[in-house]
Amino acid sequence: MNAEFGEVDRWAASGHVHGALDGLHLARTVTEEVRRTGKHFLPQPLLHRLGDIQHRHAVDRRPLLQAFLDCMLDKHEGRYWNRTYLSLPLLELLLDASPDSQGAPDANRMATLLIADVIRFETRVEAPRGVPAESAESQESDESVDRDPPDPVTLRKRLRHALRFVAHDLGVPGADDLVSPAGHVPWSRWTEVADRLPRPTGTEAAHWFDLTVQPVYVLHDEYFFIRALQAHEMIFTAIAADVREAIGALRDGRLEAAAGHVERAAGLFDRASALFRMVATMRPGHFSAFRQFTQGASAIQSEQYKRFEILCGLPTAPRLRSEAFANVPAVRAEAEGDGHDTVVRAYLGLRRSARFTEAEWNHFRAALGGLEERHQRWKSTHRSLAARMLGDAHGSGYTAGVPYLAECLDNRLFWQLGEQRGAGCPKGATRAGE
Repeated sequence: MNAEFGEVDRWAASGHVHGALDGLHLARTVTEEVRRTGKHFLPQPLLHRLGDIQHRHAVDRRPLLQAFLDCMLDKHEGRYWNRTYLSLPLLELLLDASPDSQGAPDANRMATLLIADVIRFETRVEAPRGVPAESAESQESDESVDRDPPDPVTLRKRLRHALRFVAHDLGVPGADDLVSPAGHVPWSRWTEVADRLPRPTGTEAAHWFDLTVQPVYVLHDEYFFIRALQAHEMIFTAIAADVREAIGALRDGRLEAAAGHVERAAGLFDRASALFRMVATMRPGHFSAFRQFTQGASAIQSEQYKRFEILCGLPTAPRLRSEAFANVPAVRAEAEGDGHDTVVRAYLGLRRSARFTEAEWNHFRAALGGLEERHQRWKSTHRSLAARMLGDAHGSGYTAGVPYLAECLDNRLFWQLGEQRGAGCPKGATRAGE
């Protein structure tokens, strides 16, 4: 074992966890090696040592370290998938430890922090080198690999999209000149703004934030790609939370409050679409280079997206039997559970009480139609971006790739309302293509 893995050796040699063993230091040591070689190319001796540490020590008493090791060892132990590629088990623990001012976790705010980190990462690039990345075959020669940051035009475009996303949530005073594509802005302005952007603070968990990006390869673009996907997961966590609140409001007979939650969920889709504009600055060649090492991890495995879907309305039987839900068995079990509730069920139950004016019902139906429309627009953008990046290639989750996403355009969240006489049908919610 190399000298730089001394912390790993100390853990491996110890028979029990004690105060001198620092889990954060261990995680940082391993992350440095990941950033140097790529997670796919971690030395086998290191992985064996980490596996021994995980199984021999009571790391379950250190949940952050346990989550870190679970993600780090996924490929080694044959359980690699989207959640571990994105370090979501660790990121979700940080979310739970980062409450907002009302004492509840704020996934939308976490998405902002993730993209603020992208801006800091990208502004550390002093000057694009423009040297083609070396081939995967040369990867194991480690440090000589050129990480190949983007050219200045691409870099500034990426930063503008990222800053717009952050400013949507925070407001960034004095940054108007940066988000506008017109004119030349000194690079020092970008670094100045990047230094002012917020970071997770206030808890020990915040120190683990930098350890939630574990690229499989060494190309520059994978870092921001991972952060963008993590932000997507956080946004869908927030969307699902609002839809869940809408269900509760409907069950309580608060129709206006329910409409407000649905409208807020629809608005969050604009943030999700903004992430696609940022991802579109990724170079297809770079994407192809690192995605060969991500086979088995795919957005089709996103539990939060599927959870949002099943909270809106119960999917059709073919949809629940499809590969989309086969990849998230826990969410499918929720959908098929006896106690599962949806916006559609709660709305139809309240509709039977007939306690509201037609104008109030119309307001709520318009909110549902807005959510359906934003969702369809998001799916269409996703398909277009995938066509640019993937071409005819299959998806990394063993799907057909772009044709699979095209088929998904036929799915509707509120298709059941089109089959209910007198219930009203939101715009765009009719069942199509089935």
